[in-house]
Amino acid sequence: MSPERPVGDLFRRFRERLAAERTAVADRTGAGVPGAVRGVARADSASRATGTGPAAARTDAGARDAGLTPHPPRDVAPTTSRRRGGRGGRGGEQLTVPPAEFTSYYGRPILKPPVWRWDIAAYLFTGGLAAGSSLLAAGGQLTGRPALRRAGRVTSLAAVSASAYFLVNDLGRPSRFHHMLRVAKPTSPMSVGTWILTAFGPAAGLAAVAEAAPRLPRDGVLGLGRRLLPPAGNVAGLAAAVTAPALATYTGVLLADTAVPSWHEAYPELPAIFAGSALASGAGVGLLAAPCAQAGPARRLAVAGAALELWGSHRVENRLGLLSEPYTQGTPGALLRAGRSLTAAGVVGALLGRRSRLLSAVSGGALLAASVCTRFGIFHGGVASARDPKYTVVPQRERADRQA
Repeated sequence: MSPERPVGDLFRRFRERLAAERTAVADRTGAGVPGAVRGVARADSASRATGTGPAAARTDAGARDAGLTPHPPRDVAPTTSRRRGGRGGRGGEQLTVPPAEFTSYYGRPILKPPVWRWDIAAYLFTGGLAAGSSLLAAGGQLTGRPALRRAGRVTSLAAVSASAYFLVNDLGRPSRFHHMLRVAKPTSPMSVGTWILTAFGPAAGLAAVAEAAPRLPRDGVLGLGRRLLPPAGNVAGLAAAVTAPALATYTGVLLADTAVPSWHEAYPELPAIFAGSALASGAGVGLLAAPCAQAGPARRLAVAGAALELWGSHRVENRLGLLSEPYTQGTPGALLRAGRSLTAAGVVGALLGRRSRLLSAVSGGALLAASVCTRFGIFHGGVASARDPKYTVVPQRERADRQA
């Protein structure tokens, strides 16, 4: 390598600077013999590989004692140093610290975003709708409101059937759902949810089928079914109502049990949001299908569900700090804002439309749409938090600082 070439010139200056630094270190430590210099050189090279020796002082508080300049912390703006030399006497600037960026190797997220598609978000909605409708049907059954009971039971069966379709569609093969029933694992929300759905589905189906009993013939085998189905449907309807709260909330526990930052941090609020959304959607069914004279329980259910849902949504958008951002920006923020507006409009319409069939129906549709927006907004907010590395890195650093 010729000294006249730029690369050779740089290498020669590097060797001279390295030799000068070793000599200076040897003089400060009182070792002015070649063996001491070699020892310092070995310690210097070892420190770069193992983090020990004089060179390690550049990263801690002992740098000043060793006579070296410590590295600046990584969370400050990068500084530059002027280096003289080079061809023609020109100088150059060299960054001493790279700029901090929330990226990972090859630009990939730190967490793998959920592979769930839109059908899981739809599953969240239909599961809540099935639970809320079964509670509405139980209320109509216990208070002697047949139209409310019928609407709740039929909607509950339709919604739980749609939930089973969306879940199996996400699993890929129906046999996988069957395989999940081989194990009952109380510590797994997915396993518990599978058993909840398995217990709720047949009860809701029997209650809905019982609504067809008055249309059966009075004689023969079908006549026997006409007499036996109503009491069996009443028992099944109450059994489905008992299972409904677990069906409405377990999906919130399932999301919070993942490593997705904005889902995991919102573990106290997600079950409450999903429970309130389920009650509001069930109330919307009652307001749509039942006459005004029988819609009293639906109105009360709408008020309770809306209060719970709005409280939970407000919490996740304000309590989580940085992790609240995914719920307030972009598509998730627009969906959640729309959900709040539709919920408020639906409750107001339900209270004011006690004598108006049209206003009650519009309020019911608003509550159903609000439930859809809320479920999809929560779903997309979690996915957005998993895709951006800062929602993983910054909270971890804050927790480490608090512990220190």
